[in-house]
Amino acid sequence: MLSDAKLRAVSPKDKAFKLSDGQQLYLFVTPQGGKLWRMDYNFDGKRKSLSLGPYPLVSLREARVKRDDAKRLLAEGIDPSVAKKLKVKANVEASRNTFEKIAREWHEANSPQWAKRHAADVLRSFERDVFPSLGSLPIAAITPPKILETLRAIEARSAIETAKRIRQRISGVYAYAIACGVAESDPSDKVDAALKPMPRKGRQPAITDMVELRAMLAAVDQDSARPVTRLALRLIALTAVRPGELRGAQWSEFEDLDGAAPIWRIPAARMKGDRERKEEMGGDHLVPLAPQSVAVIRAVQQLTGSAPLVFPSARHLHHPMSENALGYLLNRVGYHGRHVPHGFRAAFSTIMNEWANQHGREDDRAVIDLMLAHVPGNKVEGAYNRAAYMERRRELACEWARMLVPGLLEPAALLPLKRKHRFGHERASRMKPGRPQLRLVKG
Repeated sequence: MLSDAKLRAVSPKDKAFKLSDGQQLYLFVTPQGGKLWRMDYNFDGKRKSLSLGPYPLVSLREARVKRDDAKRLLAEGIDPSVAKKLKVKANVEASRNTFEKIAREWHEANSPQWAKRHAADVLRSFERDVFPSLGSLPIAAITPPKILETLRAIEARSAIETAKRIRQRISGVYAYAIACGVAESDPSDKVDAALKPMPRKGRQPAITDMVELRAMLAAVDQDSARPVTRLALRLIALTAVRPGELRGAQWSEFEDLDGAAPIWRIPAARMKGDRERKEEMGGDHLVPLAPQSVAVIRAVQQLTGSAPLVFPSARHLHHPMSENALGYLLNRVGYHGRHVPHGFRAAFSTIMNEWANQHGREDDRAVIDLMLAHVPGNKVEGAYNRAAYMERRRELACEWARMLVPGLLEPAALLPLKRKHRFGHERASRMKPGRPQLRLVKG
């Protein structure tokens, strides 16, 4: 029998020769110095040879294990050379069955039974959060720790619910893979227990960092939602009004858009509050408009200016846009669980109050509350204050807009409709100014 010492001492000769280890295993030494493990055997009346790998890459101990495995196959009537070729072929095929390939097959198989918006959201979530880390890996070789690593990256941006939802979608891909015979188990099955628990429901999620806010709005600018929806999100970010107040906005509510003091007068009847507030004379909420807000309104006017509503439904001119349209838009660009349309109010309050502190303007706290239309306990005081401090409110609105819009597209640049054709490339079609374009894309 051979030993490691003997193997290391072997030198090549003029002709190839064999060193037997017994039980059909031997080392084949070439004149060039190559050392190859081989095993001779008989199968179906024929003399055959099985290559077991080169020494020292395959050690003496490993060569003996491979020989014994081959003998077990022979005992079962299986040719070990054929079994080896089939295994190599299976490994190559497995490497072709990447997670992305199977995930796209799963998506294609299931999307006909899903709403178009949901199908697009599922694929977008994989392209954004899963394919970069798992897409190129063979689906059968992915381990639970690798999946957990991918989901931890999603959790790191405080998207806890998104991480859990994507884990469920990964599990769906594995159920499909198992049924197709390209995976044997679901490594994501036990990962949920290691994910962070869902936070308790409380305040609506909001990003309160200006750099992150601008990054989010820049992502919205690049989304394929209809222009009206993207412009609506820009205006709610600039004005910090409530989503319901934005959705119900009518062209008749905007005053002096070409003047020095443009105003959005939201009728008391549309404001949050009790019945007494809604019926109060002069209880309208006055929103001073920064030049950046006026630019958004002028851009929207080219699309819906002939309709009564500023932001109508994609299907009905006289109905406001869906209450979920803005939320879905934020979800699509990757901010599900991190920011909601109502969150711009918290962002405005937090950032502007910090700004007031830094600039020694403690009195601005009360002005900021007025700008958010917070209902005071004193009705008389509330009725007076709704029109008070307008000059300072306008200054703060302009300061907020000045901080918010750097790096964003001009509102007019959002008018082209971004459409995706079947090859996945974006294509822009110019909207016709002056006419509502309401049947192109659902926002």
